[in-house]
Amino acid sequence: MGISDRLIGRVDDDPTEGTIDEADIHDVLRNERRRLTLEQLRDSDGTESVGDLAEHIAEVESGESPPPKNVRQSVYISLHQTHLPKLDTLHIVAYDSTAKVVSLGTCATELDPYFDDGDEGTTPFAVLSFTTCLAGLALLFAGWMGMPVIAGVDPRFVAIVTLLAVALVSGAELGLRTQNRT
Repeated sequence: MGISDRLIGRVDDDPTEGTIDEADIHDVLRNERRRLTLEQLRDSDGTESVGDLAEHIAEVESGESPPPKNVRQSVYISLHQTHLPKLDTLHIVAYDSTAKVVSLGTCATELDPYFDDGDEGTTPFAVLSFTTCLAGLALLFAGWMGMPVIAGVDPRFVAIVTLLAVALVSGAELGLRTQNRT
């Protein structure tokens, strides 16, 4: 069963009945224009005109503000003919093709784990891993320079403890990512 067969079968499905297949989620997020559409809808009040979406995506793609007319038109056409109908079929967005208005759909929250909200209250694991590595290197350097207390510690012990700490931090990050996606 291909993606189009699954999509056609979902048109009549109740959007509150089940969840989106992981394959469909990855197919949706694989395309940059669909990702940018969802990010823009999430960042705004949840509703945008197709024209405003096309303008935003064309600016991102071209790196120009305002974007060239041909880029904006290309984005508008692909949104209207391909991307928005696909997202609407999966109930990720609600697309009114007559009014040319898009809003987040009933299944949009299923994609939340795939978007980085940049929670400022948590320490990023990459920073924690980097800091742990720097601390280990500083201890090794201090021992090499002959600092009184540190020089007595075997450098292999410092290296092993540092590697174990980085492995624990990395394992915790992987565990949390896996837990958030299930």
